[in-house]
Amino acid sequence: MEHSKQTQFGSSDKKDAGTSSVVNGHCDGMVKRPAGGPSQPPAAESGSQRPVMESWREDRTRSVEDNEISLPSLAAAYTTILRGLGDDPQRQGLLKTPWRAATAMQFFTKGYQEKLIADVLNDAIFDEDHDEMVIVKDIDMFSMCEHHLVPIFGRVHIGYLPNKRVLGLSKLARIVEIYSRRLQVQERLTKQIAVAITEALQPTGVGVVIEATHMCMVMRGVQKMNSKTITSTMLGVFREDPKTRDEFLTLIRS
Repeated sequence: MEHSKQTQFGSSDKKDAGTSSVVNGHCDGMVKRPAGGPSQPPAAESGSQRPVMESWREDRTRSVEDNEISLPSLAAAYTTILRGLGDDPQRQGLLKTPWRAATAMQFFTKGYQEKLIADVLNDAIFDEDHDEMVIVKDIDMFSMCEHHLVPIFGRVHIGYLPNKRVLGLSKLARIVEIYSRRLQVQERLTKQIAVAITEALQPTGVGVVIEATHMCMVMRGVQKMNSKTITSTMLGVFREDPKTRDEFLTLIRS
């Protein structure tokens, strides 16, 4: 498991930012989850390597009807957890907790219910002769650590250089919502957002930076209250041209 290079805001050194950069935390391999079945261990390495990121293409894996069907089993699982923790699920304060927790977890992971093209982009891609940088910064982000099932929260900054097409600004925030409202690692989330925008718009370049707090580092383990993890993905001219990358990083910190 290799750690990516540290993100340095304002640096003019050319970096290979096609993979996520990490300030702290740990980096996990990006393994596509097979649809319709339990997760499988990663296959052994072979001579041919699979594409870096494919999971953004996955169709929705859950529907509203699925939520209704699975809610009782989720609630029953939370009842088991409460007993396993040594508490009494039948006491007054916990009587409805399993159902509340199950409903909340479905909301926390509602990104599995949406499809990027059908549910988000729709008719929000417009032909526009604009070739200057578009940036939406400080997008609030909430996610769930896939290792400990505790929250990740922070801010997402997105920039892209259009290539005759632009995306409705609110849709950038919706893309963040789709991929953050899942069980995630921050490195993969950063890459998914950047690749989704690239595939949708075919822009000259895309840059995504995420600054987040991981409760698995704050509430447990090392318990570092003020730690933040910063990851970045740079594609196209944002990766190839240091001046473009520096302009983006300067604007998002201004």
